[in-house]
This record gives sequence, structure tokens and C-alpha cells, in this order.
Amino acid sequence: MTEQPDGTDRGKYAAAKAALDFIKPGMKVGLGTGSTAAWFVQLLAQRVNNEGLDIVGVPTSTRTRDLADSLNIPLTTLEEAEWLDVTVDGADEFDANLNLIKGGGGALLQEKIVASASNQMVVISDSSKQVETLGAFPLPVEVVKFGWRSTESTIEEVLEGADVGNKRISLREADGAAYVTDEAHYILDLHLERIGEPRRLAEALNRIPGVVETGLFVLMADTVLVGYDDGDVHTYDRDRGDLGRRRVHMPSENSLYVPGA
Repeated sequence: MTEQPDGTDRGKYAAAKAALDFIKPGMKVGLGTGSTAAWFVQLLAQRVNNEGLDIVGVPTSTRTRDLADSLNIPLTTLEEAEWLDVTVDGADEFDANLNLIKGGGGALLQEKIVASASNQMVVISDSSKQVETLGAFPLPVEVVKFGWRSTESTIEEVLEGADVGNKRISLREADGAAYVTDEAHYILDLHLERIGEPRRLAEALNRIPGVVETGLFVLMADTVLVGYDDGDVHTYDRDRGDLGRRRVHMPSENSLYVPGA
């Protein structure tokens, strides 16, 4: 099902369209998960189907796989692809150092694996995801079901010594039950408000038995594209810094619909 977009959706569309410039024929492309990534998948499909763009995609979730398959994007697995040219994905937050919080869509583990197996990670975002300090968005931590309450207790101990603004933890739920990831794990959302040292926190959490992965993507994003509702796209590069704005062509209001992902 689709609906007409608001200003935020138009910003996501603009960033997704700008990301197409990073895609060349013959590439193996990681396909992210979430509302912004869904725009990219839709636009990529148009180039595949209308222009014959020769690429193969590696989805980061069941949801993305189903969307890409329905749009006739050729797909493979990471095992078959082995290594990717680029991954295009969204973010729940990013800071000036291009550190990210991801996992709001529940696919953080596969997203991190795919991004780590790519030559380049391009992040697409609307301006609402840009923050001075990470942490307003709850930090997802994927944990093994077995003993998850013990894992939660150890996370609480780690947070006591961490540079964070709050320490509340909640088990993510869906339809009245614990949310289960594609890899059959649970997600604990850490409501931290502020993360003073993202890298140190990620390292500390990943040392806990039972923690599979965190939604902190530190020093992984190479480029962040921030889209605005007027079609402007601001580019930030980890090595080259602020590369300024450019404008992409935007369709009319009546012809732009939010993808039903």
C-alpha cells in the first residue's frame, strides 16, 4: 500500500536518487532496510527495468528481499557474492563524524555484516537524522534469546560506567510479543539520550556474552547524503569532509508515492 509523501519523505527520495550516482553497471550492491532504503530500492528498480542497468543486489533483511524481488531486481546472497562494491542504507541518526545509530527496522546485524563486506557504505537520510550527539534515538542491541535477562543485567552494569545521559532499557515488542529478528534474536533498545563515546560503548557492549551486535556503526559510513524536500542533497564524506549541496530532479507531488515497504 502506498500513500502520498510529506516533506520528510521527499527528503528521503532526494537522498535516494542522489545515491544512484554511486551505482555503476556490473556492481554488486548491498540493499539496506527501512523507509529511506525502500526509496532507493524503488529507484534502483526503475533503472534496472527501464534502462537495463546490470547490477545484482544483496538484501539486508527479509523485508528488503521481498520488496526488491517484487520489483524484479536481480538478487543474490552475500555467501554467493562474497564481496560487494557498495552498500546503500539509511540511518536512524548520524553525527558530524559520520557515526551512525541503525537498527530501528530490526535488521542491524545483517546491515552491519553487509556493510562490512562492501568497498563503500553510502548512507541516505533526511535532515531529521542529523544530530550533534548520538543517543536521542534508542540504541538497538541484538541479543541471543537464551539468558537475555542476564544479558540485560550485564548491559546495565556496563552503562553504569559509560558516558551516557540515561540508562533505561526496554525489550522491543511487536504485536504484543517480543520482536524476533531475521536471525531469531531479541532486540534490547537502550534509551540513552546521549552517547558521549560511541566507539568505547560499542566495544564494551560487544564484549558481553549474549550480545550479538549493536546498532552503533562507528567509522563505517564513507558518505552520507542528506536530502531535503526541495530536492537539495548535502554530501558529507568521511575523508573529504563537507562537500556541499547539489539538487536532484524531483517529480511532481501527484506522481510521488511512498513505497509500501
